[in-house]
Amino acid sequence: MIAVPGVRIGHWTDEVGETGCTVVTFPEGTVASCEIRGGAPATRELDALSPEKAVVSVDAAVLTGGSAFGLASADGVMRYLEEQGRGVPTPAGRVPIVPTLAVFDLGAGDPTARPTADSGYAAARATTGDQILTGRIGAGTGVYTAHWRGPAGRRPGGIGYAQRQLGDVVVAAICVVNAFGDIDDGTAEISLDAVAQLADPFRFDSARAHTTIGVVATNARLDKTGCRIVAQGAHDGLARALTPPHTRFDGDGFIAAATGQVPTHVDAVRLMALATVTDSIRSLANRIDRDQGTAVNSS
Repeated sequence: MIAVPGVRIGHWTDEVGETGCTVVTFPEGTVASCEIRGGAPATRELDALSPEKAVVSVDAAVLTGGSAFGLASADGVMRYLEEQGRGVPTPAGRVPIVPTLAVFDLGAGDPTARPTADSGYAAARATTGDQILTGRIGAGTGVYTAHWRGPAGRRPGGIGYAQRQLGDVVVAAICVVNAFGDIDDGTAEISLDAVAQLADPFRFDSARAHTTIGVVATNARLDKTGCRIVAQGAHDGLARALTPPHTRFDGDGFIAAATGQVPTHVDAVRLMALATVTDSIRSLANRIDRDQGTAVNSS
């Protein structure tokens, strides 16, 4: 299962339509913030995560396909969490806080397929089952990398996962990789190849159809400003693992969530986030399963 206690992952997958959504639920009292660096994001409820906003905690995060259409999957997640008694107390009842990030996979399979509220509800319910952490599943079902090489040169993407531990502090990263650029395995060749191709690949014929998104979760005790700093570290990891990163064609975004069990220095968590995101994305360079994820039994 995911290494951070109390954090759970569930998926809904449409294999024919090549789309899906992934839900990450958090224990009560979890604090979160975010950062967007790509030029074409599709998001929901991220403003509430800004350090100056009044929202103190979050209940879940959603990573979804379907571009902006797929943001509707968060409605189903909110419905599920409301049934569980989760959310910010208000005079009219509890309101779950569910920030959401989307990738563009429209047309990967059935062009009319996209996650709905019912899809989000199903993915949220799945968080009580086995924890499927990697592969072409959920929000990673219809994603690809190396779009800048054209349709013939693109490669399967998917969901990557990695974790690091330093003493009692644990950081885990789940990433949906649908990048305009290539996964950089750490050798010099890819970066040099990117510079050599600068005259050609940055065309607008397939603009805004790419994005890498993710959630970084930790058991560290951080406030919202600390979580924003950790989200910045996540983007540093993305920039190590993808070439080119953060283009105007990508909507790259990360949510960083802290469950608050272990006191530590925020810069240590930021460095761990950088490492886990790098590892998570690079894990897809050597392992892509088109049909199913790798299940880790939750018992």
